[in-house]
Amino acid sequence: MTDIKKKKESVKMHLKDLRQNLKKMHLEVTEELILPKPGDVKDLMNKMDKLLKLIESK
Repeated sequence: MTDIKKKKESVKMHLKDLRQNLKKMHLEVTEELILPKPGDVKDLMNKMDKLLKLIESK
């Protein structure tokens, strides 16, 4: 597998994970009226930062 394909697969996995976490958080807010813990939001932000760095790296 080429380096580009590995990077693409890694980005796809990160995006799927972020999407799943955000969907869960959204359901908690809209249906259960539970606000996310600050640490959970910070974790998602860190994951998004890692993904951005991965995408920007060449």
